[in-house]
Amino acid sequence: MKYENIHTSVRDAVAIVTLNRPKVLNALSHDMMTELADAVDGFEADDAIGVILLTGNEKAFAAGADIAEMVEKTSVDMYMSDHFARNWERISKCRKPIIASVAGHALGGGCELAMMCDIIICADNARFGQPEVKLGVLPGIGGTQRLIRAVGKAKAMDMCLSGRTMDAREAERAGLVSRVYAADVLEVEAMKLAAEIAGMSRPALYMIKEAINRAYETTLSEGLHFERRLFHAAFAMQDQGEGMRAFLEKRAPEWTHS
Repeated sequence: MKYENIHTSVRDAVAIVTLNRPKVLNALSHDMMTELADAVDGFEADDAIGVILLTGNEKAFAAGADIAEMVEKTSVDMYMSDHFARNWERISKCRKPIIASVAGHALGGGCELAMMCDIIICADNARFGQPEVKLGVLPGIGGTQRLIRAVGKAKAMDMCLSGRTMDAREAERAGLVSRVYAADVLEVEAMKLAAEIAGMSRPALYMIKEAINRAYETTLSEGLHFERRLFHAAFAMQDQGEGMRAFLEKRAPEWTHS
């Protein structure tokens, strides 16, 4: 598929997807999200790819959903098309690790898209927010649900009710992002992290991601049981034996991803 709203490339085992609507600060349109879902489908099916890196440009990761597409729609239009359902949640359903590399604005749908990813790292000029209240609506792509799980009720209420933005350092302190870098090195550091993770055992990565995501959906006791069963299952993998032997022999493991 030829893409008009995103760019894709591959470096070793890392697939890089760049949102590319710079004139509208990468506003998330239906066409862009359809292309993004298609790209994720392809990279998830590609055994050579270990990690997907999602990024924007220096001004914006994504400044929100495309308001021009929605302004004239009715409630029936939105309901019948199940707006924001088809393709929009594809990132959150990918089994492979996805890293969001955020510079500039990540607002509304942009913040929600970043939160669908497994790790968010950002430049020191990044700003996160859910300003939908200023448009007379509420977040509709998980903003009220994922934000509270990331930063807690107090900050989620503050951001969603006032529409204020959170800068990079506050986002790191609150737990929304894991690392903050100077803007001029973000691309290099994002690629370094993606390559590091892509160099791990793929089945182990899948299991870790699945176990952590399960923690969002269940009780602690059920989560611990699920984690333990995955840990037991890991001993059926060749990578488990190779990883432990390599540790004891003080050498780098040679993964077979099996």
